[in-house]
Amino acid sequence: MNDVIVIKPMSYTNTQENIDFIELLDHYAQDTMGGGEPLAESVKAGLIDSLKARPHAISLLAYQQDTAVGLLNAFEGFSTFANKPLINIHDIVVRQGHRANGVGQYLLTAVEKIAVARGCCKLTLEVLSGNELAKNSYQKFGFTSYELDESMGHALFWEKKITAR
Repeated sequence: MNDVIVIKPMSYTNTQENIDFIELLDHYAQDTMGGGEPLAESVKAGLIDSLKARPHAISLLAYQQDTAVGLLNAFEGFSTFANKPLINIHDIVVRQGHRANGVGQYLLTAVEKIAVARGCCKLTLEVLSGNELAKNSYQKFGFTSYELDESMGHALFWEKKITAR
């Protein structure tokens, strides 16, 4: 079996890549780490066009032979403290059966190269506290929790959902 993993940046115009993207993201959404629910049909139908319209969106697909085995979605943001761009990794998906085989490390390496090319000061991401496999992968790559001042503790990721009014 050929174990070579190839990372491809998405243009959002290649039909097969778009199909692979939606399938992988839906696979992740249905996993307990992704919430355990399939993507809504409206999301599947409109997501590629929405990402294509965002100039700071980054999507990478990992292929092993002709099989899509991984996906990374990220967005460029900005660090006011550093006065430089940053890249926030929003999703990392590795297909069940391909986890712990280096796919995530290949995706992280590829997005780090993009960050360096764009002059970014850092990569950021969020991870569920119970997702030990992902946490180990991120730590292996060099990610860590951060604090600005020890007396104030570690940074936390919070959210407030916005509903249409």
